[in-house]
Amino acid sequence: MSAPVVQQSQRHQVLIVGGGAGGISVAAWLKRLRRDVDVAILEPSAEHWYQPGWTLVGGGVFRMERLRRDEKDCIPAGVTWIQDAAERFLPEERIVETASGRRLEYGVLVVCPGMQIDWDKIEGLKEALGHDGVTSNYAKETAPYTWEVIDGFRGGTAIFTFPAAPIKCGGAPQKIMYLADDVFKRKSGVGINSRVLYCTAGAKMFAVPDYNAELEKIVERRGIEPRYGHNLVAVDAERKQAIFEVQTEAGPQRTAIAYDMLHVTPPMSAPDFIKRSPLAEQKSGYGWVEVDPASLRHVRYDNIFALGDASSIPTSRTAAAVRKQAPVVAENALLALRGQPLTATYDGYTCCPLITGYDKVMMAEFDYSNRAKSSFPIDPTRERYSMWLVKRFLLPETYWERMLKARDFEADVVFKPLKRLLGQGG
Repeated sequence: MSAPVVQQSQRHQVLIVGGGAGGISVAAWLKRLRRDVDVAILEPSAEHWYQPGWTLVGGGVFRMERLRRDEKDCIPAGVTWIQDAAERFLPEERIVETASGRRLEYGVLVVCPGMQIDWDKIEGLKEALGHDGVTSNYAKETAPYTWEVIDGFRGGTAIFTFPAAPIKCGGAPQKIMYLADDVFKRKSGVGINSRVLYCTAGAKMFAVPDYNAELEKIVERRGIEPRYGHNLVAVDAERKQAIFEVQTEAGPQRTAIAYDMLHVTPPMSAPDFIKRSPLAEQKSGYGWVEVDPASLRHVRYDNIFALGDASSIPTSRTAAAVRKQAPVVAENALLALRGQPLTATYDGYTCCPLITGYDKVMMAEFDYSNRAKSSFPIDPTRERYSMWLVKRFLLPETYWERMLKARDFEADVVFKPLKRLLGQGG
């Protein structure tokens, strides 16, 4: 049954800004925990995308249309969909003003609008993107072109970048690199005539030490060249050069690297309407909604919560993190509505399925401790075919049918046979 599209101003007990993975999941959990709670989602888009699958679109495994659903079909039953965009927050008045001029009142506000892709912060990227070998899996328009470039690659230099900014899924920039490297090596003459460069603004392959150690071994074994301290600042499409700002002992310097293929991970930040609001923190420069990392409640406003990519939560920004954050926010939001102390806490759990080839995945799970942990009875730092099957087949279904419907307590039923197999050494 489709949710109604409301055209007038109104008040709701819980107003959710953002109808992506976070907003839909929180709404579903709220309704599961308390059926009669009045919930509305403020979301302008008519489409809902399974974004974790875009890497596999770029790798030629999925077709883009498989990852799309109508937003109206994702809205939980009994939740009102307001198809409009947030424009201004007035937290003292408990009001959100929308792009169309509505004033929406709320008892509790949940903010989860996702991240803003700052394409224009890399000079020349907008003009170069989508042709002549320049691509990115971070846009639905160009993810299919990534596969076109990889499949048509005939040798030369392929560059994969990671910016000097937090991004959605910190492992995604290298996932597509490993898939591309697999394709290059399988084609006669292409692999031996190719160089694969991983140019990252960071100082290592991955933030969690246990996984980083294994990834360093993988790139060395593959012959991939990591270039640390390299932040992409410009694309010279005419000369087919990527321009990097490189950190040296003498200070930052610019260097140009010629490319035949360039996969760009652009810098990201909180959406502008968050940055200019009273909800934003100022220290980082990215404008995240400033929340307590355990309760996910705003540090200055007791009736405001945030989760997902636009929040200040100090963990990797992934759908798996949102999956664990959503029930915490839902439970605490209901307690806040009643003026009761908050009891639910989030431990920083996140998961990044690190695709390291067409039949291998390292299921990188960790929490605020920044130590490797696993939901399975296995060493999570090892590449496994079983985890490739989880990434390719189980996780999309889990997203649509479990996570967005607050059925995570049932998800274990799906994984039990796999857990038993792995426990027996499979």
